[in-house]
Amino acid sequence: MSEERKSWQIKDEAIYQDLAQMMDLENEEIELLKELKPEAENRSREMTEDFYSRLFAHDTTKEYLEGKDMEHLHNMIGEWFVEIFKGEYNEDYVRRRLRIGQIHVEIGLPVRYPIAMMDIITNHGEQIAETSRDPAKAKAAFRKAIALDVAIFNQAYEDKQLKHLVELVGNERLARRLLQGIQ
Repeated sequence: MSEERKSWQIKDEAIYQDLAQMMDLENEEIELLKELKPEAENRSREMTEDFYSRLFAHDTTKEYLEGKDMEHLHNMIGEWFVEIFKGEYNEDYVRRRLRIGQIHVEIGLPVRYPIAMMDIITNHGEQIAETSRDPAKAKAAFRKAIALDVAIFNQAYEDKQLKHLVELVGNERLARRLLQGIQ
């Protein structure tokens, strides 16, 4: 019989404390990212252009965007990107990131697509980090912050999957055991 995992008890915005401890973003790293926020604002449109160009070039992702207000989407992804440099990685930040993931789940977007787009985000973030007074440390800080976002984003997918499985089998512990492949 599988044991109950401590990580299974961490839910919703409480994942922030868990992930923040794991990512160990230091105050100096946060300050470096905050200093880069104006540069992120200046470059956010270029990042969003690259981001949506790739999505529109791929038929299976383009279908999620056709007929949408692209200016609104550019603004949303641009704000999301700039917020990485804001230096406020708290429960509200996690809540907003979880909501973004939940929206992707609700529209039926497979998780492989948002994850596949992270190289564009990372490339632009690292270019911005190069302008820092300490580029190496700023890059490392950006990588931690983007890893935090990916973890939160994936949590939204996991939460939805688990919720549906719990509805099918009747309780969370059994659902988690099934996901582990234990019967």
